[in-house]
Amino acid sequence: MKPPRREIRSPLKVCTRNPRYFADENDRPVYLAGSHTWSNIQEFKSDHPFDYDGYLTWLQNWGHNFTRLWTWEAGTNAEWMNGWTEEKMIVEPTIYARTGPGAAADEGPKFDLSKFNEAFFERLHNRAEIAGSRGFYVSIMLFQGYELEKRDRKINPWDCHPYNRRNNVNGIDGDPLQANNGYKLQTLEIPEVTKLQEEYLRKIVDTVNHLDNVLYEVSNESHRSSTRWHYHIVDFVHDYEKSKRKQHPVGMTSQNAYKLRGLNEDLFSGPADWVSPSIEAEGGYNYAYNPPPGDGSKVIVSDTDHLWGIGGDSAWVWKSFTRGLNVLFMDPYDTGFMDPNDSGLINSGEIDRDWDSARGAMGQTREFAERMDMAKMFPHPELSHSHYCLANPGLSYLVYYPSEMTKRIQVDLRSCDGWLSVEWYNPDTGNSVSGERVEGGRKLVFFSPFTNSAILYLNKIPIKSQ
Repeated sequence: MKPPRREIRSPLKVCTRNPRYFADENDRPVYLAGSHTWSNIQEFKSDHPFDYDGYLTWLQNWGHNFTRLWTWEAGTNAEWMNGWTEEKMIVEPTIYARTGPGAAADEGPKFDLSKFNEAFFERLHNRAEIAGSRGFYVSIMLFQGYELEKRDRKINPWDCHPYNRRNNVNGIDGDPLQANNGYKLQTLEIPEVTKLQEEYLRKIVDTVNHLDNVLYEVSNESHRSSTRWHYHIVDFVHDYEKSKRKQHPVGMTSQNAYKLRGLNEDLFSGPADWVSPSIEAEGGYNYAYNPPPGDGSKVIVSDTDHLWGIGGDSAWVWKSFTRGLNVLFMDPYDTGFMDPNDSGLINSGEIDRDWDSARGAMGQTREFAERMDMAKMFPHPELSHSHYCLANPGLSYLVYYPSEMTKRIQVDLRSCDGWLSVEWYNPDTGNSVSGERVEGGRKLVFFSPFTNSAILYLNKIPIKSQ
């Protein structure tokens, strides 16, 4: 059973009753769970166009409601993803028009930074709109920090960036110190660059402001020196949208640059409406294997892209969900060209089924989120000795037990003064079984009927039904 598709009728806003989540126009929480892949807006090979409709079908089949739309600023994605291919992957369509005169480093025409490539904005608008019509929220990535440095690649993507002085006809130099990187682009230290970036932001907002399913993300994996720039971008989008019909959430994600890694505290201290942290957390927690409970100070979207790159499984999803977090999975979907009906690859390779547990668990958690009153469901690690418990104490309890724990499950039900129904859910199979009702007012021990991981769902039975 897949979770029902909600019609999207207004932009998301932070839920006033449970600010761990966004909410719809009625302040009903919207738990975001979905996956994303690198070429869902711009393609890297023109002879293999990305099947966007098939991609949305793929997400729908897993029960997802959220995706992240990737933006690439450079004209060539040099040595895509640290050498997965030896080819130069031409990015199409680019943000700026390639008019020349003269050739850029990738041998294509130079960029004219005074002229946007309307094909990029048309595609961005159309794909965001189509996603909304099918019940998906989209996070639009505004800038790309991953292209500003060489990292451990043979080819430096900065060489192909429009703001590299070699590649534009406007005399813009994004590397005035000749450091062979684009770090300065995201520091506010080059006024003419900041002005161009603000013009681009206005263009993005003008293009998609009327859509209800949009969120913004400032940049993917920038460097720590960009913190002040991130705050400026968030404030700029917020301020510009004040004059518009609709206002949308703006997010700040992990500053995960190769040598200048940021701190999660910079995300939580800033003006962003939502954040995607890196793996580190205080108090013995980490977002990959033992996520800290969300405290409601920010909407947290835990994204495997900033935890492993490629990683995550069912346990990560359920742990995150029962700690009050939203989830995103970096899906290696486009390493081949997939049949939307999931019957195989159109060209070469095979579908990597190793990640199905993460894909499936996001739909499973969404199904439970739709069944529960999420406005009142808060993380309560203290109520179960597994420490993974989402609860409205006295009324409803959702407990996750990882496979490495014993089948003996203790839950503190002292705040419940009545009887509770018992449901067991197996995340490995998707099957549910009912247990005998139990009486609250005490700590109780339950024994899982499953061999591996288990979900225990308890609900107070109305007095008239007891």
